[in-house]
Amino acid sequence: MNGVAASGKVSGRGGAGGAVRAVGRALHFPVTGAARGIRRVTHAHGAGESGLGKLIELHAVNGAGDVMVTVALASTVFFSVPTDEARGRVALYLAITMAPFTVLAPVIGPLLDRLPHGRRAAMAAAMLARALLSLVISGAVATGSLELYPAALGVLVASKAYGVVRSAVVPRLLPPRFSLVKANSRVTLAGLLATGVAAPIAAGLHRLGDPWPLYGAFVIFVAGTLLSFSLPPIVDSAKGEDVALLAADERHLHGSQRRKQQVKRPGLRTVGPAVTHALGANAALRCLSGFLIFFLAFLLREHPLTGESAAVSLGIVGVAAGAGNALGTAVGAWLRSRAPEVIIVAVVAVVLGTAIVAALFFGALLVACLAAVAGFAQALAKLALDALIQRDVPELVRTSAFARSETLLQVAWVFGGAVGIVMPLNGTVGLLVGAAFVAVGWLTTLKGLLASARHGGHPRARVA
Repeated sequence: MNGVAASGKVSGRGGAGGAVRAVGRALHFPVTGAARGIRRVTHAHGAGESGLGKLIELHAVNGAGDVMVTVALASTVFFSVPTDEARGRVALYLAITMAPFTVLAPVIGPLLDRLPHGRRAAMAAAMLARALLSLVISGAVATGSLELYPAALGVLVASKAYGVVRSAVVPRLLPPRFSLVKANSRVTLAGLLATGVAAPIAAGLHRLGDPWPLYGAFVIFVAGTLLSFSLPPIVDSAKGEDVALLAADERHLHGSQRRKQQVKRPGLRTVGPAVTHALGANAALRCLSGFLIFFLAFLLREHPLTGESAAVSLGIVGVAAGAGNALGTAVGAWLRSRAPEVIIVAVVAVVLGTAIVAALFFGALLVACLAAVAGFAQALAKLALDALIQRDVPELVRTSAFARSETLLQVAWVFGGAVGIVMPLNGTVGLLVGAAFVAVGWLTTLKGLLASARHGGHPRARVA
């Protein structure tokens, strides 16, 4: 009897323990199951072995953190003070914070060339800086302090710096038989998907209070800081690398520069005419992107879309741009490396036409269409540029070429944003200015890109 009772007691405890474990597994499965599913996707096709999967996850963290900050600032930077005052403050702190970045941008690429061993640390520093600045912003939001503006734009600068380093890292983590276009497509899509998931979460946190999305951003960026150091050591290796020069060939260099290249720095390599023309077209699109972000932010505050509030209007335009960007990334991955010059010429022409139509017949639908088309074109043109870099730039200078080209694109974005802040709040005039940016980029690169395509896209990079 005692044995039976004891056995029953043990059995009962085991049953109770099993039930508790089953409940625990059921509660944890949505999290662990989703995590395993995400890991399978990000690490597929050799990305896990090469380390690209880690970078994909890091970029997703980056996108989630950025959208948390964006949501938190939506009701403070643009809506808490009168429009003229907000424009003045943002313009002032754009000059204070972004001007040094723009002036120093030409040395960022060469600095990465000289200090390649600090790439993981640089990405971690960009993450940690945004984590700390998120706390500064949370305090400024609560007190109404002017610290809000330099801190917010400091987050922006750190985000841009992360983007430059990330572009330099991708070529070091390519799995076998993996193109740069495919790798960059995966990284970009991960960031967009993370942004889409984090945005409603940030909105929910915002309902608890203005600082809460910033607390969420702090946690996310701290996680990103730690994840940066989990990237494989090859990220910091400079073995087999040389430095690139963003020039078409040695004939495009001026006398003193040519002599310097031949005598003092014989290892420098040019990237070829197709890449330089494609970079110019991409710079025009990036300039338009920066312009639209700042110009529409203030324009839609004063003149929201028909029947909508200012916040909803900005949300509609933002969703349209994000959807266009995601579609452009997906189409770019599908097209792979097919006729990149033709792709760039075509998408820039489409953006130019859309901008002109939106300016002449300014309205809610056309503004949303322009945002979507600009996002689509920017993503697709950037992937076409990646394809050209992989095709025309020698492998030993490819990492340097990515870092320097991304730096130039960030400068173009800053310039466009600065123009967008000072523009009068007239939709037709503003969008015509945006169209002018695109027209200059398209006309100056059209002939060169089409000539490169006619020649069959043969590599032209030569040692200068």
